[in-house]
Amino acid sequence: MPFSAAIREVSTVRRKIDLDNFQVASVKTARDINRRIVLNLIRKHQPISRAELSRHSRLQRSTVSVITQQLIAERWVRMGAFGNLPRGRKPKFLHLNGERGGIVGVDLRPENTTMMLADLEMRSLAQDSMRTGSDPEEFIAELARRIRRLMSAHSHLAFEGIGMALPGRIDLESNRLVFAPNLAWKSVDLKGPLEAATGLEVELENAANACALAEIWGGAHSESVRNLVTVTVSEGIGAGMVLNGQLVRGATGMAGEWGHVTLQENGPLCKCGNRGCWEACASNSAAVRYFTELEPTQNKPKMSGMPTFDLVLKLAQQGQPQAHAALEKMAHYLGVGVAMTIAALAPDVLVVVGEVTRVWDRVGPIIDGVIASRLSMGSKTQIVPTNPDTQPRLRGTIALVLQKHFGVPHLA
Repeated sequence: MPFSAAIREVSTVRRKIDLDNFQVASVKTARDINRRIVLNLIRKHQPISRAELSRHSRLQRSTVSVITQQLIAERWVRMGAFGNLPRGRKPKFLHLNGERGGIVGVDLRPENTTMMLADLEMRSLAQDSMRTGSDPEEFIAELARRIRRLMSAHSHLAFEGIGMALPGRIDLESNRLVFAPNLAWKSVDLKGPLEAATGLEVELENAANACALAEIWGGAHSESVRNLVTVTVSEGIGAGMVLNGQLVRGATGMAGEWGHVTLQENGPLCKCGNRGCWEACASNSAAVRYFTELEPTQNKPKMSGMPTFDLVLKLAQQGQPQAHAALEKMAHYLGVGVAMTIAALAPDVLVVVGEVTRVWDRVGPIIDGVIASRLSMGSKTQIVPTNPDTQPRLRGTIALVLQKHFGVPHLA
């Protein structure tokens, strides 16, 4: 199979070659690409025979046989049952060996941090959670201790790495967390200390970008979806962008900070220091603020302390007027920002991630109405809410590590 045809099977990136800074592909790179083609085909079509792999990949059967034998020897792939044919040798089906390796995913949020140990098929094996706290050094030490405990409890696994979703942006050169207004940490090195404490490679990514990767790797979208945006709605708002099949980070890693685009010139103060940012108008925190600001009615519940977004959701589902009004206002501004995003990027799919999707029957129509009123040219973008119970942010952290083995390799 020609190298150019092989790379089309796995590469979703279309970029102009930089003639001032390029590297030719070696024979090793071609072999690595073919290996990843086969591995991805097994993952997608399992159970699958070697003959079917040859047809799907357009690789010679002898090449497929060599690659699959190597994958079996390395325990990436396992043999399954024999197939039934009317005549000739019965094929033996191949499966991805999901139990071969373990991946640790970490979803860091301002209040709580959740850890998940998953297998190669993104199935959860164990979970843990802890308070995030205000001291990053104490947090890292406790997080490392809990990860080591997860590893000890599953010592039969070969651990592939740690993926970590962050409520902010990472500097691409230093790998430090440099912008996280809702976390209030300043230039923190999470990668180095965690790698030293666990012995595992750590992949850091903004939570919205991680969710975008999860949708590409494990979402229920067709292979033709090449332009996808995720909007994460939590304490803040972030956007992850996959455009022409490539995750977009920008020159500094700050691409996608739609949450800090101003929607109201004299709007509410945002934690980034500006006023009227999208997240100050449409985040979970904004909905809680709307709820507390509304005039009380006879059936407004009595409570001590600041209400939570979960409480606002629960009250809205019970028909409580203030909670319902707060969600309506939040949904309106979500729609304003989503309309802006669609107008700018025109994605095939826009995925909304967050607890707000639990009441999508209430907020979805409002968002659709705002989009229809603001996009005079119309929109073909499909808006898809995720199910919070599937833990999309944690699935994104697992995808961060999976792409090292299943994604397009670096040229060597």
